[in-house]
Amino acid sequence: MMQSILELRHLKTLVALREAGNLLRAATLLNVTQSALSHQIKQLEDHHGTPLFERKSVPVRFTPAGERLLKLADAVLPQVAESERDLVRLAQGTAGQLRIAVECHTCFDWLMPSMDVFRGRWPEVELDIVSGFQADPVGLLYEHRADVAIVSDIDPDEAVDYHPLFRFEIVALLAHDHPLAKKEYLTARDFAGDTLITYPVPDDMLDVVRQVLKPAGVQPERRTTELTVAMLQLVASRRGIAALPLWAVQPYLNRNYVTARRITKNGLTGRLYAASAPDISAKPYLGDFVEMTRESCYLNLDSVELL
Repeated sequence: MMQSILELRHLKTLVALREAGNLLRAATLLNVTQSALSHQIKQLEDHHGTPLFERKSVPVRFTPAGERLLKLADAVLPQVAESERDLVRLAQGTAGQLRIAVECHTCFDWLMPSMDVFRGRWPEVELDIVSGFQADPVGLLYEHRADVAIVSDIDPDEAVDYHPLFRFEIVALLAHDHPLAKKEYLTARDFAGDTLITYPVPDDMLDVVRQVLKPAGVQPERRTTELTVAMLQLVASRRGIAALPLWAVQPYLNRNYVTARRITKNGLTGRLYAASAPDISAKPYLGDFVEMTRESCYLNLDSVELL
């Protein structure tokens, strides 16, 4: 009888390669080096004497042998994950709640799909979003009005745990005929003579203000709106400039509705974290929610990298 060298990590590697599309992104998804990932696959190929995918195909194209192992992975991995969650339920009980507070207006674009997947995995955990935009979501953790806060910065003085989610590029949005649209990228001074259109939030929650404009001493005129689509309508009609995550505005860019430019030569980067009290951090379902969200956003949002 042929002795198998297959392990769960091999199956997870092949699934990650299928979902990510190439070795580098798959390695990032699994938090291993690309060389380690390549070694795993080469080990399987040498053992079975056949390649598992075509090396030069973009995106990756699997051979019949690779497809057969993927079929096995699709059958086995969900059962393993479900069994592990069942063991946690048997050991720790099934009751729980996860109330999520956000300080980011665009977070709902990726948060809602993650919540839908979570409900399927942990149906016994009460999942909800704390109503409205929260200027101080971490404060709600102390008041026991929320269990998780989605935040854009780490405060080392806060007695909470920060779980890294992802980083992303923030771009300037301009009307097509705006004079600044001719530039390769915008500097802080470019904002000085125009109106900055933002969500109605404190300045320390706006990356473009905190990281670019304030250090340069630039204070442009301001206009606010609650809705992303309203913001882009104002931009398109030359009422001002906006700065938003690239993943949040990519559909509008695909329709050629507005023009995007980098902010500073090296680009402007935003970050998101899930903050929770230490007792909530210890809950298995919190860890699953974080990992699920990281994976979903990395695979489905434009220009997102894992922290």
